[in-house]
Order: sequence, then C-alpha cells, then structure tokens
Amino acid sequence: MMNCGKYKRQYFMPPVACMDWAKKEYVEKAPVWCSVDLRDGNQALVIPMSLEQKIDFFKLLVKIGFKEIEVGFPAASETEYEFLRALIDKNLIPDDVTIQVLTQAREHIIRKTFEAVQGAKNVIVHVYNSTSLAQREQVFRKSKEEILEIAVEGAKLLKELTEEAGADYRFEYSPESFTGTEPEYALEVCNAVLDIWKPTADRKAIINLPVTVEHSMPHVYASQVEYMCKNLKYRENVVVSLHPHNDRGCGVADSEMGLLAGADRIEGTLFGNGERTGNVDIITLAMNMYSQGVDPQLDFSDMPDICEQYEKYTGMQVDERSPYSGALVFAAFSGSHQDAIAKGMKWLEEKDPDHWTVPYLPIDPKDVGRNYDADVIRINSQSGKGGVGYILETKYGLNLPAKMREAMGYAAKAVSDHSHKELQPEEIFQLFTKTFENVTEPYKIVEVHFQQKNDGIVTQVTSTFKGKKIVTEAVGNGRLNAVSQALKKAYNLKYDLVTYQEHALEQSSRSRAIAYVGIKKPDGTLSWGAGVHVDVIHAAIDALVTAINNR
Repeated sequence: MMNCGKYKRQYFMPPVACMDWAKKEYVEKAPVWCSVDLRDGNQALVIPMSLEQKIDFFKLLVKIGFKEIEVGFPAASETEYEFLRALIDKNLIPDDVTIQVLTQAREHIIRKTFEAVQGAKNVIVHVYNSTSLAQREQVFRKSKEEILEIAVEGAKLLKELTEEAGADYRFEYSPESFTGTEPEYALEVCNAVLDIWKPTADRKAIINLPVTVEHSMPHVYASQVEYMCKNLKYRENVVVSLHPHNDRGCGVADSEMGLLAGADRIEGTLFGNGERTGNVDIITLAMNMYSQGVDPQLDFSDMPDICEQYEKYTGMQVDERSPYSGALVFAAFSGSHQDAIAKGMKWLEEKDPDHWTVPYLPIDPKDVGRNYDADVIRINSQSGKGGVGYILETKYGLNLPAKMREAMGYAAKAVSDHSHKELQPEEIFQLFTKTFENVTEPYKIVEVHFQQKNDGIVTQVTSTFKGKKIVTEAVGNGRLNAVSQALKKAYNLKYDLVTYQEHALEQSSRSRAIAYVGIKKPDGTLSWGAGVHVDVIHAAIDALVTAINNR
C-alpha cells in the first residue's frame, strides 16, 4: 500500500564525530529567547493578524519577558511595514527590548528593511539565503560558490547600510534549510559572512541554524550544531541560535539537544504556531527547564490568560493536551492516578518538603495559574475512590472513611458511566448527599430517649418501617450502640456496626458535625451512611439509619 522506497535521508552528518552534547544531563541555564510569533507565526495563520492585534500581541510578549522579538518582514508587505513603523513611531518598544527584522539576501529588500527600522533604538537585522543541496539544485540552480556569494554580498550590504545610518544594529545570518545542507559547506558560508562582519565582544553576531524542515532524528541535529559551534570563527563573539520547526514532531527535542550541543539562543513561538507543523513551542521548552529547577527567565504564571489572548489574536486553538498549557494536561481521570495524586498532596501538606514530588504532576499546577479542584482531579467513569474522596474533602470538607470513599467512588463511576459524561464537583456532592446522607426510607427514627444505668445506656426508640410505628427499649455500651440494639430487636436486623467516625463541618459554637457509620451485613459486605446535625449523637443516629436503609 505504501512505498517507503521513494524516500531517502536528506541530511548530512558532520565530517567528524560530534557527540560531546550526549555527556550532558540537562540544560543548565535559559537561552536567549527570541519570539517569532509576529513574523513566522503570523505568516502561518489562515487570516493574519490585524495591526491592532499584532500590537496587542507584541505587548503580551513583552509582558511575558521576551527581550528579543522578531516583528516581521517589513519589505514583504505594506501591513508588515506599517506595523513596524507603528511600534517605532508610537514608542511602544521598551528600552530593554530588541526588535528583529527579517530580510532575504537581496539588495532591494535589504534597503527597504533599513528604511523601515529608522528610529528604532535596538535592532537585529536578520538576513538569510538558502544553502541546502535540494534548494541549490532545484530552486536556484546555482553552484556552491554562487550561493556563498549571495550570502557574502548580503552581509556586506548590511554592514554598509548600518555604517551609513550611523547605527549600531546587530546582525544575524541564517543558512536557511541548514538541516539539508552539508555541514562543511554551511560552516564555509557562515564563516565567510563572519569575516565580513568581524563581530566583537560588545557587538556580537548571531549565526542562526534553522531546522527549516526536520529531516533527521534530534541527535543528528545536535551533532550538526556541535560541529558548527566548535568550528565557527570568532566563536567567543558569536551567538549561536536555533530555529527549529516540527515536521517530525521533534522540535522541542531538537532545541534541547541543540542547547546541550553549545547553542546560546532559541527562536520559536508560543504554543508552536508556525508553517506546516509549526515552530518549536517556547512554552514547552521554558517550562521543561522550570520543571528541572532552572529559571527560564520567562513568566508563564498566568497560563489561562496567555491562552485566552493567544486564541483571540491568532484564531488558533490551544490543544487540550498541549504540554503545560492545555486545559487537560493536569487532569487525572484514572482512579489509580487520582489516588496517588491525592495521597501525594496529603504527604506534601504533612511533610512540607523543599521540592515538589507529587506523583503524576511534573509541576505544581498553581505555578501556571491552574487550580486543583477544577484542573487536576476530574471525575468520570474511569475514576475511583481517591479522586472522589479528594473532591469531597478539599471542596466540601468531608473526610470520608477509606472504605466509604470506595463506595462513593463506585456510586460516582456508575452515574458517569450511565450518563456518559464527566461529573462536576457539585454533582459529586449532590450524589453523596442523595446516596449517603440522612436517608429515611424504609426505616425512620421518630424519637429517642436515653437513660444512664449501671449496666450501660438504656434507650427507648420510636421508629417506623414503611409508616408503621414501633417503640423499642434496649441497652447498649454507648448511645449509638444502644440505638443499634433497639433497631435490631425491633426488626430482627442482622448486621455488625464496624465503623464510626465524626468531624466538625464548621468552626463555631453552633457548628454542624458529620458522622459516618459503616455496618457489615451477614454476607460480609459493607453498607454506609452519613448524618449531619449540630448534635453529634443526632448525626450519628441519622448515619446509622441511612446505612441500614442502604443495605
């Protein structure tokens, strides 16, 4: 059905082994981040953003903490040009933010770009031309020497126009389609460009190594990056930048391994928006670092708001499973997951450790603006006692006995399975009260009197069964036991009272109490009830009657 023989590998390994990156454990510090949402991301939208939307998006990027933002390709269209001029003329660019503009290595485009940036304080002019074997042969039909000359002439013009403007613009060069370029040739072109610019410590050049199209597994890209980092001229004055796309779904891995290989900078977008399968998702990259205890130098503490703004400006949707940002990424529906999370949260509260280690939650959801009740424990037919118990305890203050949690879990599972839907916390609470709280049919206690005697507590219980009233006396070793003995005697009931727990629901002089009672039937199964009242004995009796009615 499928002919894989029509494809071949289109990448090139470095001429020497470059695997030092594999000896490193994790990315130890944040790279320089450059957002390309307003250029690469915008050009990939079905309906590109309006001028007002782009300005608002720019402000969002500044708020998040980006210090370098590629604002467009000003020579490509009037809209792009007007946006850049609006940022400059309206003084919307903070002094500590550098704007980046993209241009092909073609003279008239470069000159138009320089017109567009006049008056900007901090600027990176990013020039590129394609160097891959496929592009050289099929698109340009030019030799290596001719392609190199395009890059060199572009570099010369950037330097010349910057000097004419009396500016100190920084320069960036990209051998576009780097991943399909022979590493030795990419190195030759980049070094030729650097020889023109002669970067210095106070005016470093950027060499950007784009994964224009993913052709290989991430370790190949890391080896290519390491080769470039080890052999670039002026390396101490060169910022090596990565611009990964996501054709193989490996954009994040390419970036992380590329940073291990020596890169200093990442170009990407929020949520990975971009051409085809998108650019690398900077949010995932940054939060991966955060989860390892490394400060990413970007602020994603209000992720819901960032998602909302992004969707409003771009018309795109943040996938529910998008790492760290999706609506369901912290949600646990599985019963075993919920139980582990609930116990982990309890352990965290008891031990107050220095580090976050809750099972199934790589980071604290609160760190990105999520909350436990709405975003973590979610109840459906796959859920169990842990999740249901956690919801009832944290949201409604009900600390059910362990075995009663199990019964409540089965009750919730049955409702969710029958209705084919997720249960919201208020629905779970309503199910609990309906099923386990103060159930008075078919048995009901109308009146109870107690008297203390030497041999225990004597009680007189007035009860009804299906409306028929009966008065019974019995003796017990406590009030609840005495009532239990009276009900057994009145109706010939067979059970053992095996669990009794209680706790206050509020903190006041007239606070209500809740009592939980579990009884064991002759077949060994348990039946449960709960009672709520300001008088704890009254609550306990109501719980007992409910457990009997639930047999």
